[in-house]
Amino acid sequence: MTRKIQTLNAISAKGLSRLPENYAVSNDVADPDAILVRSQVMHEMPIPASVLAIGRAGAGTNNIPIKAMSERGVVVFNAPGANANAVKELVIAGMLMGTRNIIPAVNFVRTLQGDDESLHKQVEAGKKHFVGHELSGSTLGIIGLGAIGSMLAEAAIHLGMNVIGLDPEITVDAAWRLPSHVKKAASVDDLVKRADFISMHVPLLPATKDLINAERIKFVKDGCILLNFARDGIVNEQAVLDGLNDGRLHAYVCDFPSTLLSQHPRFVALPHLGASTEEAEENCAIMVADQVADYLENGNILNAVNFPNIAMPRESGFRLAIANANVPNMLGQISTTLAGAGLNIHNMANKSRADLAFTLVDVESAVPQQVIDQLTAIGGVLRVRYLPS
Repeated sequence: MTRKIQTLNAISAKGLSRLPENYAVSNDVADPDAILVRSQVMHEMPIPASVLAIGRAGAGTNNIPIKAMSERGVVVFNAPGANANAVKELVIAGMLMGTRNIIPAVNFVRTLQGDDESLHKQVEAGKKHFVGHELSGSTLGIIGLGAIGSMLAEAAIHLGMNVIGLDPEITVDAAWRLPSHVKKAASVDDLVKRADFISMHVPLLPATKDLINAERIKFVKDGCILLNFARDGIVNEQAVLDGLNDGRLHAYVCDFPSTLLSQHPRFVALPHLGASTEEAEENCAIMVADQVADYLENGNILNAVNFPNIAMPRESGFRLAIANANVPNMLGQISTTLAGAGLNIHNMANKSRADLAFTLVDVESAVPQQVIDQLTAIGGVLRVRYLPS
């Protein structure tokens, strides 16, 4: 069966090459089965009813209308961890830019005039203004210990830093990845009081908006360097500006330009370069292409942001993939409908996540359209897909 994939941004060719040969991929395709996207904002665009899945070639999914897609039974995938190394390396660069005063020093050198002898004298006279500190022996506080946070923690330890971390939502897998030398902070307030560097690695949610605010900046260590390569709304810019002006913060290094902060000499902003490496773009595209293809062909879900992870080996040639609300007696109604049609269930799996659930059913004979319609009519069923092999 030919599948149609719409790309809304330039997706790495190495990722697209992972799609089956019979897939038609284009940025201009009618009635696509799936959409692959990087940064394009989809909230106001019409999303065709044909769309079964959206794959975000990156970690953040703020540009996708997840609630509306969930209500339609559309699975939204992302690529967690695929760009973690790229972001980790940039954060380390940010720490060095902040603590060694690299940007002001570069700007100073660019103002120098005269011959080489004159430049040498000006350098010797001016370099005392850019004396910094070494990373080794200082303390890095990491808020958010997922793929990026845990990799950053390990790298910082190798650089001789002390690391404290905080993540109330840490998963079991992330906890296993975390180096044993990382000390646990009791709270955000506890972390900001103890850290020489604070690095943010959490999504932008109502609970994390302005997580670093004026009240918390009052308690940071004098000369603290704040780093934000996550989302700009996590840090309150006015509070940061006040902290820079009164010397509480030595520098703010982030991936998000700001008109409010742009003229401050100790504000360093990059043009959202966190995942902008060829390797990261390839890794994200490969991961999300594999996930979307497996879902379209087999109904398996890995790394969705709205539905649970679920996978079941195919043991028959006739599979049903059902997106449904997480309500009582859903499996009973599905089983009863199939039994009423004389269809024997060979294998079944069901997983739930908050208000949503997903069910995979392998039956031993072909499923008539009438049965698919009956399943679709069950209250709480969002979408039914028939996937014969």
